[in-house]
Amino acid sequence: MRYEASNSSNADLRGNSGADNSDANDRSGIDVDAAGDGDLDIAVIGMAGSFPGAPDLDRFWANIRTGRRTVTTEPAAEPGARDAGADAPTAVRAGGVLDGAELFDAAFFGYSPREAELLDPQQRVFVECAWTALERAGYGSAVGRPVTGVYAGASLSTYLIRHLLPNPGLAELREEQMLGNITDTLATRAAYHLDLSGPAMSVQSACSTSLVAIHLACQALLAGDCEIAVAGGASVRLPQMSVHDGREKGILSPDGGCLPFDARSAGTVSGNGVGAVVLKPLAAALAAGDRVHAVVKATAVNNDGRRKVGFTAPSVQGQSAVLRAARDLAGVDPADIGYLEAHGTATPLGDPIEFAALAEAFAGRDPELDGRCALGSVKALIGHLDAAAGVTGFLKVVLALEHGVVPPSPYFGEPNPGIDLAGSPFEIPTAERAWQRPRGRRRLGAVSSFGMGGTNAHVILQEAPDPAPPGPPSRRRQLLVLSARTPSALETARERLREHLLAGPGAGPGELADVAATLQLGRTAFTHRTALIADSAADAADALAPGSPEAMAGQVETGRRDIVFMFSGQGAQHVGMGAELYRTEPTYRDTFDACADLLVPILGRDLRDMVLGDSAADRPPGAAADPAGAEPLRRTEFAQPALFAVEYSLARLWESWGIRPAAMIGHSVGEYVAACLAGTMSLQDALRLVALRGRMMQALPPGRMLSVALPVQEAERLAGGDVAVAASNAPSLSVLSGPAEALDDIERTLTAQGVAVRALHTSHAFHSPAMDPILDDFRALVAAVPLAAPAVPFVSNLSGTWITGEEATSPDYWVRHLRGRVRFYEGLVTLTETGPLALIEVGPGTALANLARQNPEMSGNLVVGSLPAPARPVPADRTVTEALARLWIAGIEPDWTGYWRHDPRGRAQLPTYPFERGRYWVDPPAADALIGLIPAEAAGSPPLADADPAAGGGATANEGGTNGTPHHAAAPAAHPRRLATPYVAPRDEREEAVAAVLSDLLGIADIGVHDDFFELGGHSLLAIRVVTRLLDVLGVELPLSALMEAPTVAALCEYADDELMRAYLGSESVSQPPATDPLSDPRKEGVR
Repeated sequence: MRYEASNSSNADLRGNSGADNSDANDRSGIDVDAAGDGDLDIAVIGMAGSFPGAPDLDRFWANIRTGRRTVTTEPAAEPGARDAGADAPTAVRAGGVLDGAELFDAAFFGYSPREAELLDPQQRVFVECAWTALERAGYGSAVGRPVTGVYAGASLSTYLIRHLLPNPGLAELREEQMLGNITDTLATRAAYHLDLSGPAMSVQSACSTSLVAIHLACQALLAGDCEIAVAGGASVRLPQMSVHDGREKGILSPDGGCLPFDARSAGTVSGNGVGAVVLKPLAAALAAGDRVHAVVKATAVNNDGRRKVGFTAPSVQGQSAVLRAARDLAGVDPADIGYLEAHGTATPLGDPIEFAALAEAFAGRDPELDGRCALGSVKALIGHLDAAAGVTGFLKVVLALEHGVVPPSPYFGEPNPGIDLAGSPFEIPTAERAWQRPRGRRRLGAVSSFGMGGTNAHVILQEAPDPAPPGPPSRRRQLLVLSARTPSALETARERLREHLLAGPGAGPGELADVAATLQLGRTAFTHRTALIADSAADAADALAPGSPEAMAGQVETGRRDIVFMFSGQGAQHVGMGAELYRTEPTYRDTFDACADLLVPILGRDLRDMVLGDSAADRPPGAAADPAGAEPLRRTEFAQPALFAVEYSLARLWESWGIRPAAMIGHSVGEYVAACLAGTMSLQDALRLVALRGRMMQALPPGRMLSVALPVQEAERLAGGDVAVAASNAPSLSVLSGPAEALDDIERTLTAQGVAVRALHTSHAFHSPAMDPILDDFRALVAAVPLAAPAVPFVSNLSGTWITGEEATSPDYWVRHLRGRVRFYEGLVTLTETGPLALIEVGPGTALANLARQNPEMSGNLVVGSLPAPARPVPADRTVTEALARLWIAGIEPDWTGYWRHDPRGRAQLPTYPFERGRYWVDPPAADALIGLIPAEAAGSPPLADADPAAGGGATANEGGTNGTPHHAAAPAAHPRRLATPYVAPRDEREEAVAAVLSDLLGIADIGVHDDFFELGGHSLLAIRVVTRLLDVLGVELPLSALMEAPTVAALCEYADDELMRAYLGSESVSQPPATDPLSDPRKEGVR
């Protein structure tokens, strides 16, 4: 395998004597022949990081290009200082401070304030960073995401040691403290919050941790353990600034500076930060349209073994071997590597050894012929990030490759006397310069990371392939969706996206389609939502502006909302219906073509000619159709099959987008579409029945139909003889049907009475005695068709309630359906009994949608249409897209993969989720409380050596501007309540006591009696503590299941009363044998 760990049997390791081993170049077990073929390349498709002076990678790269040092240094001397060495006049406090280390979006990740305060800040920043990296990669949604693993590591939790353990106010929460601070849970915690189902492995190899994590992630991808991998690390060591006094001559520099390979180098300085990358096999990334930032050609890991002077010392042989192993696995010439990010700690021992290993590994490079390889170390700018150092260097090289820039080291003056820079193939550039491609090939870079104890890692990186330009989209207009957990976060996300679109270099239709696809496929959908439809980036930016009416917005309500398809009846047909969808949506087009082909032998004409017309798709919305072209659709024999084909195709389009009905209702001929989709009749049989039904009706004498603003009971008084009530559409809207003369008289009468009357665009008196002559012939037609009970429920027009299997399979039902009254209003009432609905009119126009909105029973239900009415100046594709947007805003989740199935798009790099961080922090106690609590390894292991044990976090975790003030231990303060539930104060002493217990354990002030424990951030582990504490408060031992059944203060008090009564009654009847096993009821298990 290409990404394979080298070990003592195959790595080029030599003893301290310097003797050359005969098997120095042995690569047994490693397939060197496979190197360079590209099949094993790994793409970097996403990345994120936060470092001293750089909250994001844009700022990080800007600092690198300018060589801006962001390590903070200040005098350490203070009167009466307790810190060792702080009283020295030249002593300084120094460190790379990660701003906002005490901040966290606890609510976003479901933590109660108290639990967030107990969580290691390293774990907090990493889970946010990993989330951001996945969003940058375009895989922020767990829906449809390939199997994803996570490999990561963190430093020892000094927050636990210095802030939590010494605090007696937190003594009761030791288990929670350990769970939130052991590094074992870093990867699994990220996997839990990000919903990653691949391997989740926490890595620990000291300073090389995060580069080893990247190596393991690459191996996992090649082995097929996962399809995508997140890798990285975090390091937040407290206090973030440590004392440098220069007296111990250790690894810390005396003045807080870090100058790798420089003659002035005298030690390193501690830094803090977090970084994560998202990796994927290159071939898969290119096929999926992922943005590739760089390519991992090879990784290698080994260990020094005993070939060095001591356990903590580095080894020339070990480091040189791992460099050669990675390079050989990558199949690259050392002459082609243009930049190498060194481990570069600037320590007196480390730098000469690393440089000797570099010179040995690059011994074949001729600086005269091949030029010199540039060296650098990001530690000069931000300090040594310990467990996060490797991923930080990795990110620096990826950014340098992506921008085509060799990063500078402006600090560098004269080389360390222990290294021969002039006689080596290396240089340390002090100014930025363009990175030239070697011999016309892709740029190559490398990064090293070496851990205390000897675990060495090296990675070879290559410039990304040139991205293919986005192809033209199949749709003219794009749907952009945004969501967040809170309204304020949504507004921030909206403004960030707007700024991104405005700042872009004039994104074309292809780029805008990529943006739309990434927002739909690559972002988690939260409850607060906004959506907009745009055909250009400028239009999208305008719609995102504050106060713009173009953007739709809403909040998802709790509970399920079932989808109902409503199929239009005759009268809504027109030339051009669905023509835009026929052009842009392959699913619609293929389905409509299938219907048209099946109908040609029956109709004797091509439905496409009648419905689409030669220019229907290109005619401006709302423009009048050619009367000659519209004539066929005025005839029932063509109108009904045309409506069926359009509605059936629309339904299949909705289903391809993941919008599938839980129930259906049709209006007259529309019920045939429902029956076909439900499986009652096949498509071929349904088309034949509808077409012949229409032909039979067309052969009957003409008639009229009137829509009258009367309840059905009053309309019935006008019926009689050849006049019938054909439809009950709304509480005060009915349809009369009959001969033209009779309907003319009724129209004049009602008009004189002030009753609204509207003539329907039909040629015959449907659903009236006028249909009687064709009933027997139609019964014979239906009897020849195989019918089945519906697999999807639909409402019957005849009964206004759910159709039965017996009705659906009876020819008599379909005959009565042709002749009888359409009880659409009653059907809507039936649908409302099922709960909250989303009703979609699947057909041309909005007649049924309007009827549903008029129905008072439909209040609170969402109603949308699919296609515009013929006179409405709105394009059909915009109407259906707007309907999809409104469904999404209401909480119905489309299948976005299906939406883009026929137009695969690339992943755009977009602004990520705007976390709303709050301060969740336990201040450190006074210095004397720490005595005996800090193990030697926390105080003395590099690069935390000589860290000040007395300097606390103070008001923040950022000791960049203050030395910090020790605090006496006390229980942390409660945080404000943040729930949508109205606050109801405790009403008696017992409720006050229960609320106090929850407030203390959750860290939330003012808990109301109806506030849900789990919505407040509670979980099963904390529930154990709750029921234990409630024993003293309520006088009864509750089972753990009590909080599941009674998660509020009021409910817990009632539950306790019930338990006490059960216990009392049980003691009264102790002599009676129990009717059932008392342990069968889990609520009784805890009763004392």
